[in-house]
Amino acid sequence: MIDKNKQEQQLENMNEFFEQNPQQADKAFYGRKTYPDRRGFLRGAGLATMGALLGGAIPFHRDMPGGFVPVAFAGEETVIGKDGLTLLNDRPINAETPPHLLDDAITPTSRHFVRNNGIVPTQVDPSTWTLTIDGLVDKPMTLSIAELKKNFQVHTMALAIECGGNGRAAFDPPAKGNQWTLGAVACSNWTGVKLKDVLNAAGVKANAIYTAHEGADAHLSGNPDKMPISRGMPISKAMTDNILIAFEQNGKAIQPYNGAPLRLVVPGWPGSLSHKWLNLKFKEISALTRPVFSLYIRFSENSKNKLDNIELICNDLRLTVSGLQG
Repeated sequence: MIDKNKQEQQLENMNEFFEQNPQQADKAFYGRKTYPDRRGFLRGAGLATMGALLGGAIPFHRDMPGGFVPVAFAGEETVIGKDGLTLLNDRPINAETPPHLLDDAITPTSRHFVRNNGIVPTQVDPSTWTLTIDGLVDKPMTLSIAELKKNFQVHTMALAIECGGNGRAAFDPPAKGNQWTLGAVACSNWTGVKLKDVLNAAGVKANAIYTAHEGADAHLSGNPDKMPISRGMPISKAMTDNILIAFEQNGKAIQPYNGAPLRLVVPGWPGSLSHKWLNLKFKEISALTRPVFSLYIRFSENSKNKLDNIELICNDLRLTVSGLQG
């Protein structure tokens, strides 16, 4: 009989394998080899294995991207409150919306994609939740959600969020990570207060040039000394008009997997800036010796081995950065 702890460790190792290199994991666990377009089952053995595990045939298997974890293998309740999403991984939980379910101008909450890098927090009571703004500010502040609503003008905006990895399944050469197709994008009606209004109230110091965000999600390792992903933004961006500290999604409380009870919504930039389960700090950065974001880097032909004139590409966002040495 297999020890329960050993079973859990095996499951964790499998999930990590799928997260880091889903196509190799797909091949290792199910004997699957895809067509050159990285879809379908080129060999019958992999299809037979997965079909046997599911207890039936897999319809339209030719169109099934490599590296996907079938939702039936992860349990029916993995993405509670979501409808029709395709599960890409269950640790961390990541699920995309099939494109044919994204026809609405405002994405229903049940069809808003789920993107996580850490373990989703369970203690998210809005009545006791507080937001701390400290670091390089004149007036450090700790505010409840009720105080945010009382002290600042509340706005509702239709804002789009898109994961920087959207479309990764089509990358050539292939990229590691969850193989998002086209469903890591959504546009909800978000309700909250403007980030710039809160920053102005706190009095951001002149030498603060970047924000740093903290959330309540935990690192996948469970080690409290490690932090999950956190990406800030230049103060100049944070002071623009359409960035919200949001507490409602489509007229109701934010869906837990989408960051309840409080999150940032930063349209026009990679979704990793739209930090969930939010806290804020402000830090001084005196010099940048490397790119701030771990986006997809395309080196120019004359760049050789240094970051000298590179393009950082995130879907429709393209930034050209010159003179960085690394």
